[in-house]
Amino acid sequence: MNPPRPAPTLELADVIRRHGSLLSTLTSEQRWVLRRLTACRTAALGGHIETCDHCRHQRVAYNSCRNRHCPKCQASACARWMEERAAELLPVEYFHVVFTLPAVFNALALSNKRVVYGLLFKAVARTLLEVAANPKHLGAQIGFLAILHTWGQNLSLHPHLHCVIPGGGLSPDGTRWIGCRPGFFLPVRILSRVFRGKFISLLRRAWGKGRLRGIPDQAAFEALADSAVRHDWVVYAKPPFGGPAQVLKYLSRYTHRIAISNRRLVSMDDHSVTFRWKNYARGNQAGMMTLPAEEFLRRFLMHVVPRGFMRIRHFGLLANRHRSRYLEQCRILLGQNADPHDDAEEPPNVMDGEPHAAQGDLCPVCQRGRMVTGHQLEPQTALQLFNAWWDSS
Repeated sequence: MNPPRPAPTLELADVIRRHGSLLSTLTSEQRWVLRRLTACRTAALGGHIETCDHCRHQRVAYNSCRNRHCPKCQASACARWMEERAAELLPVEYFHVVFTLPAVFNALALSNKRVVYGLLFKAVARTLLEVAANPKHLGAQIGFLAILHTWGQNLSLHPHLHCVIPGGGLSPDGTRWIGCRPGFFLPVRILSRVFRGKFISLLRRAWGKGRLRGIPDQAAFEALADSAVRHDWVVYAKPPFGGPAQVLKYLSRYTHRIAISNRRLVSMDDHSVTFRWKNYARGNQAGMMTLPAEEFLRRFLMHVVPRGFMRIRHFGLLANRHRSRYLEQCRILLGQNADPHDDAEEPPNVMDGEPHAAQGDLCPVCQRGRMVTGHQLEPQTALQLFNAWWDSS
């Protein structure tokens, strides 16, 4: 096991504490996220005292906020999720396909996050299931998981779905496993055109039902739809994974990622924030970007998703209601008798550079004993004062 990396010297919570007062207009969701992130692992949320069972060294451990937008809380959430996913991997080639929503819809998405992102999931799912079921392509029932990301490396709005898909599926009668060609899943040009058609159709239906805000009239909606149709929609198929072990490693770093991790933050002063980024338009060229502090926080808050909105969803054979039955059927047809964990690697202990909570079990002083939880610490009244400050801003 690799030793834990040192904690970052600058955290997103530090930026919020220093510059959060610059934000003049906040939604209730954004205000809640800012409160939780700044209180995370501080006395405001309470905690407990840990004592080494060997040398009796003591330390205070404060509670986590467990908010899904917090860069300090995602590693443990990812580890729990990965334990469940490891048992679902099949002994086949896996594919990674990315569906990107055109930038013309960015303003609409910001005003209608729950509706637009929900339509994105629905359009992508229907596209993959329909094209895969076509005998001209694969002719099979497939299953996959989709992960919503809404950001680019510079924190701009860039809604897209990452889909991880086993390379094949069940025949229509369920008696055979139909595998795809090695290294090729489905034609991306076909996927792009079908995706465009399905999303526009779903969007028209949502507009007709009055579910979209920010569009003044029918003429404005038609202009938006016509503008989107005139462009090719980006569907990108990345090189396939080699097998379940590579899929697990990928998922452990990707599923619970947030817009920016603490590791990417470089510096902050009275006016600006500097962070690392990669320019994908220039061959993933690494560099530094400096933004005014208010703009940095504004960009971060664009990626706060509505409460209860599921960013990771399963479809087809992997849909929750019948996943176990279909997976068992697939394994039988694939001749997989061994424990599905056999070929899977243990997920890494870090995700986006944030330490896994389990790394703190060993005593940092004697390196022999284990830290045992003891006396509980109640949340401090500072949290109520802090919440009142944000509520009145």
